[in-house]
Amino acid sequence: MGWNPDTDALAQILGLLRESQSPDTVVQQSVQQKLEELNKFTDFNKYLIFVLTKLTSEDEPTRSLSGLILKNNVKAHFHQFPPDVAQFIKAECLSAVGDPSPLIRATVGILITTTASKGELSTWPELLPRLCEMLDSADYNVCEGAFGALQKICEDSAEFLEKSPDRPLNTLIPKFLQFFKHTSSKIRSHAIACVNQFIISKTQALMANIDEFLQNLFHLAMDDDPDVRKNVCRALVMLLDAHISSLIPHMHNIIEYMMIRTQDPDENVALEACEFWLSLAEHPICKDALKPHLPKLIPILVRGMKYSEIDIILLKGDVEEDESVPDRSEDIKPRFHKSRHTIRHEPMENGGSGGGGGEEFPDDESDDGLDDDSSLSDWNLRKCSAAALDVLANVFREDMLPVILPILKETLFHQEWEIRESGILALGAIAEGCMNGMTQHLPELIPYLIRCLSDKKALVRSITCWTLSRYCHWAVVLPDHTYLKPLMYELLKCVLDSNKRVQEAACSAFATLEEEACTELVPYLADILKTLVFAFKKYQAKNLLILYDAIGTLADSVGNYLNKEEYIQMLMPPLIEKWNVLKDEDKDLFPLLECLSSVATALQSGFLPYCGPVYQRCVSLVEQTLNQTMAHAQNPGQFEAADKDFMIVSLDLLSGLAEGLNGHVGQLVQQSNIMQLLFQAMQDPMPEVRQSSFALLGDLTKACFHHVAPCISEFMPILGQNLNPELISVCNNATWAIGEISVKLGPDMRVYINLVLNDLIFIINKPNTPKTLLENTAITIGRLGYVCPNDVAPVLQQFIRQWCISLRNIRDNEEKDSAFRGVCNMISVNPGGVVEDFIFFCDAIASWINPKQDLKEMFHKILHCFKEQVGEENWKRVNRWIPVSGAVRAQDEGISVLAELCVRRPGCGLGGGRDTLLSAIPLAYLPAHFPSGLLDTYGRRKVSATLAGRVSGPVVLLHLAAVPDHVLPHEASYQQLGPVKAGQVRVVAFVLPVHT
Repeated sequence: MGWNPDTDALAQILGLLRESQSPDTVVQQSVQQKLEELNKFTDFNKYLIFVLTKLTSEDEPTRSLSGLILKNNVKAHFHQFPPDVAQFIKAECLSAVGDPSPLIRATVGILITTTASKGELSTWPELLPRLCEMLDSADYNVCEGAFGALQKICEDSAEFLEKSPDRPLNTLIPKFLQFFKHTSSKIRSHAIACVNQFIISKTQALMANIDEFLQNLFHLAMDDDPDVRKNVCRALVMLLDAHISSLIPHMHNIIEYMMIRTQDPDENVALEACEFWLSLAEHPICKDALKPHLPKLIPILVRGMKYSEIDIILLKGDVEEDESVPDRSEDIKPRFHKSRHTIRHEPMENGGSGGGGGEEFPDDESDDGLDDDSSLSDWNLRKCSAAALDVLANVFREDMLPVILPILKETLFHQEWEIRESGILALGAIAEGCMNGMTQHLPELIPYLIRCLSDKKALVRSITCWTLSRYCHWAVVLPDHTYLKPLMYELLKCVLDSNKRVQEAACSAFATLEEEACTELVPYLADILKTLVFAFKKYQAKNLLILYDAIGTLADSVGNYLNKEEYIQMLMPPLIEKWNVLKDEDKDLFPLLECLSSVATALQSGFLPYCGPVYQRCVSLVEQTLNQTMAHAQNPGQFEAADKDFMIVSLDLLSGLAEGLNGHVGQLVQQSNIMQLLFQAMQDPMPEVRQSSFALLGDLTKACFHHVAPCISEFMPILGQNLNPELISVCNNATWAIGEISVKLGPDMRVYINLVLNDLIFIINKPNTPKTLLENTAITIGRLGYVCPNDVAPVLQQFIRQWCISLRNIRDNEEKDSAFRGVCNMISVNPGGVVEDFIFFCDAIASWINPKQDLKEMFHKILHCFKEQVGEENWKRVNRWIPVSGAVRAQDEGISVLAELCVRRPGCGLGGGRDTLLSAIPLAYLPAHFPSGLLDTYGRRKVSATLAGRVSGPVVLLHLAAVPDHVLPHEASYQQLGPVKAGQVRVVAFVLPVHT
């Protein structure tokens, strides 16, 4: 290529490259502008590649910088490069792969892969053969440079390599495997890293060489180089997920090896090895494979949780009081709005909810002022070890206690605070998995942990807050608040700690306690509010965000108990003060708006004195965001894109106001243009905006429908267009809003039925639809039938079975009431639509605990009609097995057969769980098609071998609560599985003939 640079132009570019390394930001900005101007000249990129590859007289940082600027240009504009420039860059890159400088080789590799990832692998046919050829070079620099480039290509273009018709991996992977035993550790590391890119995708070329790959990995297991060991560990972790069958014959030795590597002196290697335990815990073989190794593994993991000396230095662990030190802006992680209130209608299940899990492990670097590149700023060995102990506790449960309890006894009471702290972390890590076995020890451990909240070391106090949050459910459920009261007061002391890390941990733990305790905290509200309000005066910027969350959670948990003048006067002034200080463009508004949304909902009328300015500002934020969005769309060069989180969080607070103030919000709506803004927001391309818009529409419909009614003809088509179950939350809120509108609109809803009904029926019958969406859809369909039964009833048969299944587990409430009235109305219009699924309808009726009298009469009427149709004798037989409560049973024997079953064919086992259960109906009484239909509806589940071996044939598994023997069928043989104790559920398996 006969191109040579102009001397003056080259000197000018070199001057700019040197200046750009200046620490002066003004100089950097000036250089950036000049470089952008030079981009207009086509040969500018030739100068950049020339400096990188040919100008060896220049210092390496400047040459590398030239290459990185070229990389950015390639990334942004490569397809606009003239062909001669593109070809020149490619040729120069290949010529410089073996540059003597490691920095230049790495930069050239980055440039090559960036060019290749722009689709140029297909138009750069000589690239892979040339790099492959260079691997055999006797020159180390050429071999290492080629491998470095190939590793980057494998990382960035793996999919192209796998799908290319030329099958380059058939050549590359065997080639890479040859270098696993190379004399250079750098080359060995490159070779493993290249192959590792194709493990998860199970690339055919790798699977064909899997045995050789494993042999080579095992050969390198004890390599001296930490990068090689790290890549070996990474390979084994990925093989565990992608090709576990290849590891099973070697599993004992692999586990022994990974335990060694989890203690590797190089923490990067140890972290990679520790990931193995997280992956193994997800596999069924985990328990059997790991059980013999637990006594050795668990101590390793606990030791991995201990802070190292360098950790403590980086965390400023010797600094006990720092509350007066202002937070730097870089200390505060970016915050994204997470709505509490805009997933509308989450019906509570009968039987209550389970305990919350899913707490994250405490954030080591939460408020320490660490630099962005700090070694503690990301996932580390301490967190990984704790997470591994957590997941293994969930696998082994009480079987882990004989191993972990002696370790806890040693560490929790150790004289060295670092070891004591790691023991407290370990105790928190096993909380979820080992709770049942730990319960007997908690009367001793909880007081100990409460005392640790006064430890002189801040790191001990902070981790204790987190561990107590993992066990606080136990303290809440005990009578007399024996442990709840001291736990609460000591946590509140830590909320006001002089150390910012402890403040954050205590505030987060207290929010968890609020969620668990709910109204149990009402007697202590004055003290709680006094503490949280005082924290406003102490906290720096970052912890204020946590404080907002704690206050919002308190409001959610105690609800209208907060609506006392004494509490309002304590709480609202500091919140309004912060509200007035923050500007509209300040992202710290997000958590404050979220907090106020909860507070407004809880205070209800108590929020009236503050609602005017709050409402107006929210409307203003929505309008500003919509206007900026429109301006950006029309002129993107002049106006920046709007941050729509401001609109989302404002819509959510408006929802909170509507829910809390109810009819009082009508005057505010009348004085604003919110309905016009809502019409725009409902059509926003961003799903989260539409989600919050539909939530607000539903809340306004409930609170002040006379303001919504004039807009219904515009709103309903938009709601209908958003019944897309692929966007679950958007669809859920649109569905909920349609249901609320239908109740208010009454028979006038008829004109909109065709807009929404078919989509709702599709959603309710769609496999794997999330439970909340199913329930909302069922309620809305029922409400449509309630107001327009003649329009919905003709298609009753299309949804009645799934409708009944969807609503059988939610508690009695107004939404359920209106939905069931709607279905009863539809059955009255079209009784034939329910005949084939009448058993499902009876089962849904049984879910009612205390229906209103007129609804109960509707149930009686339908059952009576069915009785007349089937005849007296058949009714007597069927009625015994309809699990309808005594209030609605046609022939009440004083027995409430609240039973659940699971129907299975021979050999597919028995299953359990709320979502796989129906009612106590022997197969003998079911229609011939029923068992297969039920299997289609519920799928199959595994069952313990013990239970499966004790029954055979087609089975109905009953869970009968205190059912007398005389109501059990004489027609079937049955076995009682296990002893029945007072207050427990009797489990009976019936073996019955199947109709064919």
